Amino acid sequence: MIIAKQKDMTEIAKMVAPYSRIYVVGCGMCMTYCSAGGPEEVEKLAERLMAGREDLILEKGMIPRQCSEKFIERLEEKTRDFEAILSLGCGNGVQAVAMRFPDKRVLPALDTQFIGIEKESGLWTEMCMACGDCILWRTAGICPVTRCAKGLLNGPCGGSQEGRCEVSNDIPCAWQEIYYGLKRLGILDYLKTEVQIKSWSVRPGRLAREELKPQ
Repeated sequence: MIIAKQKDMTEIAKMVAPYSRIYVVGCGMCMTYCSAGGPEEVEKLAERLMAGREDLILEKGMIPRQCSEKFIERLEEKTRDFEAILSLGCGNGVQAVAMRFPDKRVLPALDTQFIGIEKESGLWTEMCMACGDCILWRTAGICPVTRCAKGLLNGPCGGSQEGRCEVSNDIPCAWQEIYYGLKRLGILDYLKTEVQIKSWSVRPGRLAREELKPQ
């Protein structure tokens, strides 16, 4: 799940200031689920923008996903008479919309934060940084790159004490969790036979588009 939060209204107002005809569009997937860009957020943002601008002509809409061309196409007719599109999508969605409408200003209303999971209502925890070289199969499904404060790949640092991270006693040591996880699964030998080396040269953004297509 991609997590984002709305930008400060001062910044949004500055972005849209040059335009009097704006289409505000939300995203029905991640941004709706994390309460950043769903129907309710679109409605509230539109109301706030209209309250400060008497000259503003504004329309609101939603599409299921802003990162999918087939859904972005639905904006073709709706946005035809508008100067700018204010997107309540993640950074990926904003770029996808901008690619589809190169002659329109596509403005981001959100700041994309991270990929995470919902621990409880309204509380999101970062679990993945989309590094492009997943080693979770060797670490009992626990990502040391993201969940270790230092991103260590070769075991715990000297600062961890009694299974807690030196950064805060509230944070479990990721490598302690990995150890217990591998032990529980009966594959503790992974720590002895597999060298914890990560290839930082492998990043999805550096791969050709063809290489990322399903085989």
